[in-house]
Amino acid sequence: MRYFKIIKKTLPIFLSFFFTLPSYSYSQQSTDKVYIVGVVPQYAIKVIHSIWLPILKELEKETGLKFKIKGSPNIPAFEKSMHAGEYDFVYMNPYHLVWSQDTQKYVPLVRDHGRQLNGVLVVRKDSSITDVKQLDGKTIAFPSPNALGASLLMRAELNKKHNISITPRYVNSHDSVFLNVVFKQTDAGGAVQRTLSKQQSKIKDQLKVLYRTEKVNPHPFASHPRISKAIADSVQKGLMAISKDENVNKLLSKIPMKNMGLATLDDYDYVKQLGLDEFRVGNYHK
Repeated sequence: MRYFKIIKKTLPIFLSFFFTLPSYSYSQQSTDKVYIVGVVPQYAIKVIHSIWLPILKELEKETGLKFKIKGSPNIPAFEKSMHAGEYDFVYMNPYHLVWSQDTQKYVPLVRDHGRQLNGVLVVRKDSSITDVKQLDGKTIAFPSPNALGASLLMRAELNKKHNISITPRYVNSHDSVFLNVVFKQTDAGGAVQRTLSKQQSKIKDQLKVLYRTEKVNPHPFASHPRISKAIADSVQKGLMAISKDENVNKLLSKIPMKNMGLATLDDYDYVKQLGLDEFRVGNYHK
């Protein structure tokens, strides 16, 4: 009889311990998962890590998830990884998001609501070119084929809106674009206002903006559709939460993402309507 009393007293404790085991095991498995984050290489890998690692650390604290950056040496390498679905989460340019709908169908979570992107076309300040139509048949420098504002939007608008045929020269960076124009290696150059504004006065003062493209919504931070809605929602809410912290907001402004808000695929309709596929270089669908 004494043994039955002991069992009666200890059984609830034992059952409580037993039934919490599956939950504990699931929790451990969940926190051990490391999510791979891709970042379009606008800057050198070292600079990207200096910007993104502190942000992801704050996001880890907020969500309880773990993240790891997968670097890319250049944009074509990034695009191959994107189309192979190697990223769980990714910061990409708007055309990358639209392009990914053919393959991986990334889902936008957040974007900057404080600004929009557009390309600028620069010529030398002393150039005789005063109208964009004078560039028909000319050579124009671009940082890379698939840079959105500086190259894709610019080449698409020159062709479709102005019926201009040009010879592109891809020079690997925005800085090189400006130098090509300054030293008369090309007749004009495609870039974005932010990189033009950051040029030294001795370069910037020799240039003038001839043309600006239409504005589009900026780079989204997106999730792969294999990521569960619960996890994607957690990351979305986590990013929104940490963006309200003054110190984290300073880090986010370096991306730049100065006024974070929610993002949807509809935000990028103009990019989709432009039909940029015919102007891109490279096909990484396989």
